[in-house]
Amino acid sequence: MPRRIQLLPGDVIHSIAAGEVIDSLAAVVRELIENALDAQATHITLALWPDQGRVQVADNGTAMALENLHQAAIPHSTSKIRTQADLWQVNSLGFRGEALHSLAQVAQLEICSRAPGAESGWRVTYSAQGEPLETVPAALAQGTVVTVTDLFEAWPARRERLPTMARQLSQVQNIIRHCALAHPTVTWAVQLSDRPWLAFTPSPTTKGLVPQLLRAVSESDLQDGWQAAPWAVSEESTLENLPLKAGVYGLIGLPDRCHRPRPDWVKVAVNGRVVTVPELEQSIVNVFRHTLPRHRYPLAFVHLTVPPSDIDWNRRPDKSTLYLHRLEDWTALCQSHVATLLGQHTETLTDANQQRVTQLLKTAEPSSPYGVAELSDELPYRERPGSLRAIAQVHNRYILAEQTDGLCLIEQHIAHERVLYERLQAQWQLVPLATPVVLEGLTENQLEQLQRLGLNPEEFGPNRWAIRAAPAPLRDRDDLPDALLELSLGGNLDTAQVAIACRTAIRNGTPLDLATLQTLLDDWQQTRNPRTCPHGRPICLTLSETSLARFFRRHWLIGKSHGI
Repeated sequence: MPRRIQLLPGDVIHSIAAGEVIDSLAAVVRELIENALDAQATHITLALWPDQGRVQVADNGTAMALENLHQAAIPHSTSKIRTQADLWQVNSLGFRGEALHSLAQVAQLEICSRAPGAESGWRVTYSAQGEPLETVPAALAQGTVVTVTDLFEAWPARRERLPTMARQLSQVQNIIRHCALAHPTVTWAVQLSDRPWLAFTPSPTTKGLVPQLLRAVSESDLQDGWQAAPWAVSEESTLENLPLKAGVYGLIGLPDRCHRPRPDWVKVAVNGRVVTVPELEQSIVNVFRHTLPRHRYPLAFVHLTVPPSDIDWNRRPDKSTLYLHRLEDWTALCQSHVATLLGQHTETLTDANQQRVTQLLKTAEPSSPYGVAELSDELPYRERPGSLRAIAQVHNRYILAEQTDGLCLIEQHIAHERVLYERLQAQWQLVPLATPVVLEGLTENQLEQLQRLGLNPEEFGPNRWAIRAAPAPLRDRDDLPDALLELSLGGNLDTAQVAIACRTAIRNGTPLDLATLQTLLDDWQQTRNPRTCPHGRPICLTLSETSLARFFRRHWLIGKSHGI
């Protein structure tokens, strides 16, 4: 017999809702931290005793009066929205009114709070239904302290299925790091079983926070900036710790200095919360094509300030994903902004490998077979060359150059490779050959690849094909047949352009005169991504004036009689 449909009891409904919101130790931490941030806290202290199922979060935010404390844990009670229309104007991290009630369902909940101007604070404990059980005065500074104990004590099935303790702590750590990333002006202090565990000092922007999260990265390895959304320049946001105008804050690791073995540091935040937006994340990775070594991924963080009406947070209870209106526009803006950051030149680059710079002072080599005209085709990306001045060629391989504050050593082959690759991207052209090139023994895949590149092989006898056009840089080369065979072996047009740039770039060991060195430097400094070659190798090693002064002990007081 089919079972009769009936309404669920209220306690079962609330238990299901609580299990959706609070499903782990990390969820407890997330909800309490987000409440503290919504209260405009600038200092958040978190204490964890995971073996006891205990979490405590203290903040210096605006806190709650006694009346609000009595309402705080009742289901769907919130100060952040009033009407259904408010769901499309959410300016806070939390708004559903489920977090504290769910915590009361799955643990023992206690809140101490002292509102601004109040003579004292109050401590309130709650029943499983979120109703106040006990209210007593409490001595504390302005702010709120929320304590959760006996987590999942009444839910043994949930407690038994929790991940290992190491996994749970890793999840908690990720929550804290993500909240710190999105709110860099907040001070964070975290204790684990009464011992210091994590601590982050505040910074005006995320650029000062990332080195605290990744110890191998310094601020000089990073580039950041803000760009307004052109379609919403007049729209404003009231979110704390974020620029007022709609737009994107971007931070990248410079590709010649830091990259990752996995895409674990391609992160997106929207209005104060790190979220998962695969389209945006993949678009950012795509910008770094041919700036990183193979199988390496960028360090990149973008923080979107989006008008609240363009976001729907009602996708998952933990709000880790969202529905974002104008996704294509935001994707294009992020790509453009990250590309701009990649192309920016810093005035001084700190040299972390000083001992590698040896035999820097070698006289310029005599005239070379590579003329200035070969290098000087104008690139469309910059209005003027950079500030480097060629001094000499070192070992027929490196260009020694002077900059505003120090010296640079640039490898000539990969610098020229970057120039040629970007020139091919801007000016791809197939030209007819005076004498066709005949290739033998091509497979079906090779023929299809040549067709895709527009080279159109024609049958020219048994197992032979004639190629009557070639990419312009290859036309007059002696190794043209080998180059065409290389292009037939696979890859798209972009891959072919990389291969052509590598083949046609000036070889190391080639002597160049000073004028040619300077022309190459000027061309290279005009490229969009001057830090690495298309294969991801770093192009420039810099020795700053600060490093020189430190090496030569210029801060030592030698003596006035020496005239120093």
